[in-house]
Amino acid sequence: MDTIPVHPLRIVQVGLGDWGRDWAWRVNPQVGEVAVVAYVDPDPAAFAVLRRHLDLDPSMCFRSMREALEATHPDAALITATLPAHESLTRAALEAGLHVLVEKPFTDGLQQAIELVDLADARGRVLMVSQNYRFFPAPRLVARLVRERTLGDLYSIGIDFRRNSASPPKPRGRHHSDSQPLLIDMSVHHFDLLRMILGREPRSVSCQAPPQSWSGFDGPPVAIASVEFDDVLVSYRGSWVSAAPITPWAGEWRMEFEDGHVFWTSRGDDGVLSDRAVVRPRRGRSRVMALPEVARIDRAGSLTEFAAAIQESREPECSGRDNLSTLAFMLAAVESSETGQTREVAVGQPVDIR
Repeated sequence: MDTIPVHPLRIVQVGLGDWGRDWAWRVNPQVGEVAVVAYVDPDPAAFAVLRRHLDLDPSMCFRSMREALEATHPDAALITATLPAHESLTRAALEAGLHVLVEKPFTDGLQQAIELVDLADARGRVLMVSQNYRFFPAPRLVARLVRERTLGDLYSIGIDFRRNSASPPKPRGRHHSDSQPLLIDMSVHHFDLLRMILGREPRSVSCQAPPQSWSGFDGPPVAIASVEFDDVLVSYRGSWVSAAPITPWAGEWRMEFEDGHVFWTSRGDDGVLSDRAVVRPRRGRSRVMALPEVARIDRAGSLTEFAAAIQESREPECSGRDNLSTLAFMLAAVESSETGQTREVAVGQPVDIR
């Protein structure tokens, strides 16, 4: 947005675990289009930790969303609680007449997500999922290359994501106890980027994610998947426990086109801009591509888009409706990894990012 509105969007933030607190002190202050009027968490210790980073008025702190809504009458809710609470908190906020921005993954079940999208429609509210990896310059650039066929037809993609959180992590992170720490907690970002960049939906996914008893993870920290997008084949490899050099959080992407090859990567540690894109034409020298300007990156980009969609009375990028397809993609990969069978993916309509 070019200008900050006279009356910023009044937001209640719900969920102040490690990630929620990071939103509160690192992200929200970047976006002048919003004003946080209340924070909600059932654990009083969460507020004490947040005060180390933020000058926190005690009158803004509440143990329940109901209390916060009665006291502050906000316009919207930012749901940064953990995944099991997404559905109930989003439903409560929509029923209270609030717009909602919810952290990824949307919910842990497709039917619940569909019901929330229908509820938002019925109430005339904006419902958006924070797929923050979209809001970086490299994926926006590559999506344009695909859309404009700058290098001809795209026919294959290879994605590698590597981090090293292997045993013994001290202390164990939340994702170490997740049943699907890679596919649900991380790969959902990469799956959503695939949908955005290709501008189409996957047809099927075949995924293997064996447990690694030595890893310190309760669930499988490694996955290998093959994904079919009509005539584009995707090979995906992800690992929380790799001893190889780590990748940026968006992974390393190698894309094969009719007339050349593109390598790109995005999202450095702590959301730092470390995007890079290199094109190698089939004939000619490789070159580093100039990246487009993105006014606000990462989660600040998500929050800005949310506020803009409400102000402009439009559906946002990463709307709940659009994100149903990302959720279906992720759940199909999980089901394939658990059954050993290829799974078809429910098809939706992607939002045009032009």
